[in-house]
Amino acid sequence: MLDTIVSSKTRIKLLIKFFLFEETEGYLRSMEREFNESTNSIRIELKKFLEAGLLISERRGKKRYYKANTGHPLFKEIRQIVYKTVGIDQIIENITTKVENLEAAFIIGNFANGVESDTLELAFVGEDMDLIFIDSCVKKVEKIINRKIMHLVYTPSQMEYFFQNKPHLIVWKAENPTASAAKLFTDTTIEQ
Repeated sequence: MLDTIVSSKTRIKLLIKFFLFEETEGYLRSMEREFNESTNSIRIELKKFLEAGLLISERRGKKRYYKANTGHPLFKEIRQIVYKTVGIDQIIENITTKVENLEAAFIIGNFANGVESDTLELAFVGEDMDLIFIDSCVKKVEKIINRKIMHLVYTPSQMEYFFQNKPHLIVWKAENPTASAAKLFTDTTIEQ
């Protein structure tokens, strides 16, 4: 969807990297590896984002780190467009609000690292959830967002172990989670 209004593939990758999760940061060489693109094309796009005020940068040692400028007047609107492109809005609307006993939903894998992927990886946390219903909801959302979704289902105690060394970002949480699930919510929640 984003590629119909933004012609530069590098620019799309930068938008997803920095606007999907506001705390994501990166430096030129790391983005070269992540995007599999030349440093020159990335540098050109980073310069445009900096000049527009959409990104901020700071030097740490020999590396210059970039991240989204959350104070920019268009930050929230751009983030909403990126959410729709990735499909987070559809996940919340068609899965998280409909699955009984769901306590939280997390993005894991590449997107949790700020790297675009053809496959969106999700972890659903709860007790005694209807797995067949979750599968049907996921299939529905895959068709809507035109992206493959790999999903895992865990209990809160399993997730606590799973999260120890893996990047994860919370997409949705129940209003009144159980005590065991509440410990998992130390991450940044995506604001809708």
